[in-house]
Amino acid sequence: MDTTQEQQFNEIKHNLATVKQRIVDTCQRIGRDPASVRLLPVTKTVPAEKLRLAYAAGCHEMGENKIQEAREKSEALNDLDIKWAVIGHLQTNKAKYLARFANEFQALDSLKVAAELDKRLQNEGRAIDVYVQVNSSGEESKFGLPPEAVRDFVKELPNYSSLRIKGLMTLAIFSSDHDRVRECFIKMREIQAMLRQEAPSGLSFDELSMGMSGDYELAIEEGATVVRVGQAIFGKRPLPDSHYWPGLG
Repeated sequence: MDTTQEQQFNEIKHNLATVKQRIVDTCQRIGRDPASVRLLPVTKTVPAEKLRLAYAAGCHEMGENKIQEAREKSEALNDLDIKWAVIGHLQTNKAKYLARFANEFQALDSLKVAAELDKRLQNEGRAIDVYVQVNSSGEESKFGLPPEAVRDFVKELPNYSSLRIKGLMTLAIFSSDHDRVRECFIKMREIQAMLRQEAPSGLSFDELSMGMSGDYELAIEEGATVVRVGQAIFGKRPLPDSHYWPGLG
């Protein structure tokens, strides 16, 4: 490990420890078990060489937004035992790629994608954990089901046996107003409670994936079981998200 790599490794290790401690502190403040919150490091735009250092620092799960980026990194790092989560929108023609390597898909919001992904997974002889994405903020730029469509959508999911339904995922509104952000998380908790009562048997909605670098503590306060943290671990990206993902802000 050269000097630059050692510096990067130490930064990642320090940042990772800081995020984990903040998760513990938040849980203790509200009376939750810290073990009930899973940290998913988000590695979008982080090069594979740096992810080797992150793996050495303790990141053995990694989340990627774009399927092509996830696929390339999974191939470049296939000598490491990394569990890959695809957390961004998936087009049906890319489902075949996800089915080959991903352990988890957190952005299901279409029955066409569900059907195609299920077919591809069956071809591969695999099953993966899946989260239903909900557009809790109502913003047109965001993917996900409108909250009022979730109940009927979920009724169809037992048709896809390779999709192990585990819970819900959302992106809160990007705002410095904590009350507006919290409203998104509260809405998700309410949908989760409804689905726990009404969802078809065999589907689990125990998991809530919500909260990112700027709002994961708020999300934990409102019941998040998975927080997706990127920049707080890997540092700021050189360009804003809108450069990498036009329309997403």
